[in-house]
Amino acid sequence: MTTDTPARLLTLLSLLQTPREWPGGELADRLGVSRRTIRRDIDRLRELGYPVQATLGADGGYRLVAGKAMPPLVLDDEEAVAIAVGLRAGAGHALEGVDEASVRALAKLEQVLPARLRHRVSTLQAATTPLTSGDGATIAPETLTVMASTVAGHERLRFAYRAADGTGSRRVTEPYRLVSTGRRWYLVAYDLDRADWRTFRVDRVSDPFATGARFTPRELPTGSAAEFLRRSMYRAQESYELVVTFAAPAETVAARLPGWLGAPEPLDEGSCRLRATVSGAKEWLAVRLATLGHEFTVQEPAELVETVRELGARMSRAAGGPA
Repeated sequence: MTTDTPARLLTLLSLLQTPREWPGGELADRLGVSRRTIRRDIDRLRELGYPVQATLGADGGYRLVAGKAMPPLVLDDEEAVAIAVGLRAGAGHALEGVDEASVRALAKLEQVLPARLRHRVSTLQAATTPLTSGDGATIAPETLTVMASTVAGHERLRFAYRAADGTGSRRVTEPYRLVSTGRRWYLVAYDLDRADWRTFRVDRVSDPFATGARFTPRELPTGSAAEFLRRSMYRAQESYELVVTFAAPAETVAARLPGWLGAPEPLDEGSCRLRATVSGAKEWLAVRLATLGHEFTVQEPAELVETVRELGARMSRAAGGPA
């Protein structure tokens, strides 16, 4: 018989989180208490925000249903390890759809994991190699969880940083947000030594350390971390005007065109033209246009026209065609 009420409530909650309906008599037998005690415990769980539904009749019982809010979950060892491994794998490779919320969840989970489970998570991850999409660099999940905890707790963050040219530096920042682009993670933060806002590629960060010093968050110039990152990346790269014509209807091209390139304008029923301001490597853009699956002609810029010509010749040679 479980006489400790908090322990009994946790055991009852763990049983109810199994996707099935539990007859009151079975719960009473499991916990070694009366059905009346089970009814009282169910009422306590409801007061705590757990949506426990009761059904009447000979086959009736109790089960958890979807509620208006997400109450705390009770996880057993295997469930906790499975969730932690999944979050670590996704966070470490900045996969599409795995954003800051997932990193915050991982930080919370690893904060309360017992040492024996943290060891199991680390061992399992070290023994596996995920097959990931994209060419984003991998990141130690511990780096992300340290950053996420300082963002959530408004705590100054110190780390070593390697710039694109290999130059190393030490930074002390007020972290604002983590942003995932689908290929890489970035930290948007206020750099105290430079007295200005900065973005940092997380895969170039090492030795992150939460200093324990609290701060009052500053107002970001753009209001959105994602918008600040976008503008920062555009400033760092040469931008140019793109003009390209497709031998396909505008709606057909738009269905496969990345949203950041905008929408093409129809020329006639079978062709359309795209005008956009873009930045970044022209060879990457040439490949991206070629993989849309439609015949196209680049009008501007001249450098991209030449890049497309060189790429076409290279692909022809790779296929055994004339140079």
